[in-house]
Amino acid sequence: MTTPFAEVATSNASLRAFLHGLPGVDRVGADARAAMLATRSIKTTAKGQAIDLAIGMVDLTTLEGADTPGKVRAMCAKAVRPDPADPSVPSAAAVCVYPDLVATAVQAVEGSGVKVASVATAFPSGRSSLEVKVAETALAVAAGASEIDMVIDRGAFLAGDYLKVFEEIAAVKAACGRAGGAQRENGAGGAQGEQAAHLKVILETGELATYDNVRRASWLAMIAGGDFIKTSTGKVSPAATLPVTLIMLEAVRDFARRTGRKIGVKPAGGIRTTKDAIKYLVLVNETAGPDWLDPDLFRLGASSLLNDLLMQRQKMATGRYAGPDYFTLD
Repeated sequence: MTTPFAEVATSNASLRAFLHGLPGVDRVGADARAAMLATRSIKTTAKGQAIDLAIGMVDLTTLEGADTPGKVRAMCAKAVRPDPADPSVPSAAAVCVYPDLVATAVQAVEGSGVKVASVATAFPSGRSSLEVKVAETALAVAAGASEIDMVIDRGAFLAGDYLKVFEEIAAVKAACGRAGGAQRENGAGGAQGEQAAHLKVILETGELATYDNVRRASWLAMIAGGDFIKTSTGKVSPAATLPVTLIMLEAVRDFARRTGRKIGVKPAGGIRTTKDAIKYLVLVNETAGPDWLDPDLFRLGASSLLNDLLMQRQKMATGRYAGPDYFTLD
């Protein structure tokens, strides 16, 4: 590794010493600060800018057993042109699908700038062998995925086997084509196809039990080479919350100060309204700073959010809401 944490990852004992040596999280303080920031209001022109920014940060996702190529192509079309009647609406950041549908998605978004993400590593449970996880990742990358969303082994993490979790993240990172956690300068993400896949590490914070564990898992994912840390699979409740996202944003801010490497954050699940999205944007600005107000460093994993953003955008432009059938269902 080329980070200041190379010696930390030499053993389970050294990882434990480092992770348990991180400052503890003041749960009451975190909850209070997140609640306070959630009261900030954004009006008029600033609200319009925030809506467009949020649209450009959305990862549209379909991860169901009944997914079909047609459903994926329809989702991709919406990601590229969220409102076909208004070309001024920005595209979504990415689409996310299972590995066997990556090629379909890549073809559907070709030339648009919309990225294709694929879940891997036995999503959503994470319960499989390392060999299977690496093979699944490699297949998704070979099919054209520019982002991989892996889920950590929460059982290993909660049992204190931090080295196993670290080694799995590092192995999946290597399968993405950029072993060792290549530096990202100034948040630059690069165009799809110009570099190997970025790795988003899903912590499944709803199963981590404590805020201290969220902070430890965030740091573990970052020192292992993750490009993003993500709250949830969307399959476990609770999913994203403002206090948990606050803790993750503090972690990436502090990591950047120590290493110069900027890691992205993605809250996923339960973010449904424009009001919710704006709360997260305020949280980002006030915690990590304005550099993170960029799709290369912040994403919103909430497909159902997009329609509300589009409705609010049209309301600001025309003074009236669209009818219930104006936008496609997600």
